[in-house]
Amino acid sequence: MPQTQALGDLILEQTADAVIYANRQGLIERWNAAATALFGYSFDEALGQSLDLIIPERLRAAHWRGFDAAMETGATRLHGHPTVTRAEHKSGRKLYVEMSFAIVADGTGTAIGSVAVARDVSERVARERAAAP
Repeated sequence: MPQTQALGDLILEQTADAVIYANRQGLIERWNAAATALFGYSFDEALGQSLDLIIPERLRAAHWRGFDAAMETGATRLHGHPTVTRAEHKSGRKLYVEMSFAIVADGTGTAIGSVAVARDVSERVARERAAAP
């Protein structure tokens, strides 16, 4: 089992997309190197912090409504489909990120947290806006 855990940790850390796990209270417990590269916060800076760390203030109320509902129902509104949303870098710079979310459940099926996988799509969004009539 320790080898399986070690392999899981290596895979998580070396995944090209940002991977963030937050517990039921929305506190960050896992944060890979790609999350550090995308959002600017080190693992030590992000660990134990609220997801508000990367959510622009104007989007927080809607985010927490959805997060709380997902923790209660055990399902996300998007059912794993990626969505483009705004996020905030440590520097304050606004980003467009494509994120997918999944509920993490324990052996009884109770939601214990949420995992998000994210990538920066700011350049793509800028190109699409520039090309729009």
